[in-house]
Amino acid sequence: MSLRPFHLAIPVDDLAAARGFYGALLGCAEGRSSPEWVDFNFFGHQLVCHLDASGKRQRTEIRNLVDGHGVPVPHFGLVMDIETWTALRDRLVAAGTEFVVEPNIRFSGQPGEQATMFFRDPAGNNLEIKAFKRIESLFAT
Repeated sequence: MSLRPFHLAIPVDDLAAARGFYGALLGCAEGRSSPEWVDFNFFGHQLVCHLDASGKRQRTEIRNLVDGHGVPVPHFGLVMDIETWTALRDRLVAAGTEFVVEPNIRFSGQPGEQATMFFRDPAGNNLEIKAFKRIESLFAT
């Protein structure tokens, strides 16, 4: 089965900061844009950052315990191969990124073993980037 790219639109309060984070730090190429939004090639998926300058957006601090870590809800992210994940982790660490959940191995020795990390973009959106040694384990129980 071949997967199709997803489309996700998220609110941001500063397009320049979004460009710096998604473009410069994460390495996502910029696509179309306007003064109110910008598209990014988010590792093969379409991520659109829409400007919300209202200041009314409420950020939640809900956390669910998963394998001993307080996972922020809501969040979005990607599943990568381990080499890409490791390179991104190293780039984020070198840039001084503050992690919500530090890079770690979750469910060690179990069918769903995965490398994972959580961090926020400048607008406070939570991201999770993960990788599996065996992608077949993605939905393992």
